Amino acid sequence: MKSFLISDNRDTLLAMRLAGIDGIIAHEKEEILKQLNSALKDKNIGIIIITEKIQDKIMDRVMEVRINENNHLIVTIPDRHGFSSKEDFITKYINESIGIKI
Repeated sequence: MKSFLISDNRDTLLAMRLAGIDGIIAHEKEEILKQLNSALKDKNIGIIIITEKIQDKIMDRVMEVRINENNHLIVTIPDRHGFSSKEDFITKYINESIGIKI
């Protein structure tokens, strides 16, 4: 299985390509959804990596895939500026994912 990146900036894409991960740059919601759906159809892709800004634009679809899709893992990473939220990311993610407050 391979990984695939959907990014909103060239720096993140370049860094991932140096690590051997292919990907694309997308800015518009329709383009992002098209690329996500294409990656979901590819049986060789197991991990889809998206930047935080990409996730913000397509959050409903990301959550739908995380809940209903068993063949793909969607991972959100910060861009070159780091995560925009100031609160503890791990705690927030656990709370949103499974509803347990830590």
